[in-house]
Amino acid sequence: MSTTRRRFLETAAWGTAILTFPEILSGCGETLVVRPANLGPTPPRRVAPVGPSYFAAFGVDRALVSRVIARGMSRGGDFCEVFLQHKVSHWIGMEDGEVNRAYAEVMLGAGVRVLKGDATGYAFCEDLSEKALLAAASTAAAVADGPARADLPPLQVAAIPDRYRIAVPWTDIGIDKKLPIVQRAEAQAKARDSHIVKVKASIDDESTRVLVADSEGRLVEDDQPMTVLGVSCVAEKDGRTESSGQSLAARDGVSFHSQERVDKVAHEAADFTMLLFEASPPPPGEYPVVLAPGLSGILLHEAIGHGMEADFNRKGISIYSDRVGKRIAGDMVTIVDDGTNERMRGSINIDDEGAEAQRTVLVEKGILRSYMHDRISAGHYKVGRTGSGRRESYRFPPVPRMRNTYMLNGPHKAGEIIASVKKGIYAEMFSNGEVHIGAGDFTFYLKHGRMIEDGKLTRRVKDANLIGNGPKVLENIDMVADDMQMHSGAGYCGKDGQRIPVGFGLPTARANAISVGGRKS
Repeated sequence: MSTTRRRFLETAAWGTAILTFPEILSGCGETLVVRPANLGPTPPRRVAPVGPSYFAAFGVDRALVSRVIARGMSRGGDFCEVFLQHKVSHWIGMEDGEVNRAYAEVMLGAGVRVLKGDATGYAFCEDLSEKALLAAASTAAAVADGPARADLPPLQVAAIPDRYRIAVPWTDIGIDKKLPIVQRAEAQAKARDSHIVKVKASIDDESTRVLVADSEGRLVEDDQPMTVLGVSCVAEKDGRTESSGQSLAARDGVSFHSQERVDKVAHEAADFTMLLFEASPPPPGEYPVVLAPGLSGILLHEAIGHGMEADFNRKGISIYSDRVGKRIAGDMVTIVDDGTNERMRGSINIDDEGAEAQRTVLVEKGILRSYMHDRISAGHYKVGRTGSGRRESYRFPPVPRMRNTYMLNGPHKAGEIIASVKKGIYAEMFSNGEVHIGAGDFTFYLKHGRMIEDGKLTRRVKDANLIGNGPKVLENIDMVADDMQMHSGAGYCGKDGQRIPVGFGLPTARANAISVGGRKS
C-alpha cells in the first residue's frame, strides 16, 4: 500500500487519544522514585555483532537488507527504512484457584517505509524471504517517481545504550518458573480479606527483537524484554460488590518477580478493593483537585502530553502548535518525556526509527521548549530528533509518541498542599482517560480518592469523572511538591490505531479548579 502521511494521520488525528489499563491490570501500580536520567550514571553501550545478526536465523543478512533498501530507493525516494521485528510473548492466567488460560504468540515481519517530500510510502510483509521483502520495498517505493539513488552508503552497525539487559531471556523461562508466581499472587490476594470472593491473577512476558536499517547507512538492533504481573479482586460485603486491582510492569526478567513484589501487588489489589466499600461519589461541582503522586500522572500524559507530540502540531491540530518558547504554565512546572529511565515500561534504547532515545524537556519552568519529534516532524521543524518515533509493530509506520512522561519536583511539601485546600478532592487512583487533541478537553474516571475539608483528608470518594481542559489545568497548577513518583503498572497508550506501552509520573500537585461530575458525566 502507498499513502501520504497526511492521509494516514487524518484517519485518526481528529478523534481521541486514549490511555487504558487492561481489566486484569486496572488500578495503581507500585510507585518508584526515579531520578532524571541525565543525573544518573551513563548506561553501558553495546554494539551488535559484526557477523550475522539475530535475523540471520530467518535468512536475512546485511547484504539482503542493503538490497531491500536499494529497491526502496529505486524510484528516487528521499529516504528508505527497513524495520524487522520478531516478538515472542506468553500469558498465564488464574481464576478461582485454577489456571484457566495460557497462550503463546509469535509475531514476525518487516515494514518498509519510503519518504518523498511530505509523502510516505509504507508496506509490510510477514514473510522474510528475499522475494517478499523486495516486493514490499517496491510497493513503498511507488510513492516516488524518479531515477534510482545510486549513492547509498554501506550499512554500519551503530552502538546503542544498554538499559534493560536481562540475565536469562524470557524465551528460556519455562512455565515451571512462571506458574508459582501467579499461584502465589492469587493465594495472597484471596487470603488478604474474607470478603474477597474472586481473584484473577496473571503474568505475561515479551521478548522482542528489532532491527532498523536505513538509506543513510545506519543499522541497529535491540533486544526488548517486558513483563507484567496483574491481580484483580472482587469482594462482596453487606449486599454490595466492589472490584479493583493492581499491576506491576517493567523491562526486566523473571527475577523481577520477587516474593516481596508479588505479595505487595496481591495485597494492594485486595486492599484497594476493600477500601471502595468505605467510599461514595463526591458532590458534583468545580473544586481544587490535589493530584496524588504516581498514577495521577495519567492526567499529565493524556490531557497535556499528546498535545506536545509533533505530528499534531505540524498539522495545526494541537492547541500548542504556535506556543514553543511561550509560557504555558507556572514557573514551578517542568515536564519531561524520557526514554532513558532504566528498566521502566516506557523506556527504550532506540526508537522504532533507530534513533537513540533521549530525555526531552517539553516544558521548562513553565515555558514550552520542545515537542516530541520523529524523523518527519524533525525535518519539518529543522530540529534534531528526540527518539520519539514509535510504532506498535512492523504493520505500522512510526509516529511521535510518548515514552515515560513526568513532572519534576517542585518547592512544596505534600502536607502543605493538602493543608492549603478548604474544600476539594485528593485524587489517588484513575482508570482510563480520554482527550480530544485539538482543544485539549479531557475526561478521567476517578476510581478512588479522598475529600479534602478544612485542609485535612476526610471521607473516601469514588466513581467520579474529572472533566476539564488540559492546557487550562496546566495553567492552573499552582503548587508542586517534592515527592515525584513514577507509576510502574501496565499502562497502554492508543493513538492512530496503534497501542504501545508507556510510563508516567507526577509529584503531588494542586490544580486550583477542575470540574467533578458523576459516573455518567
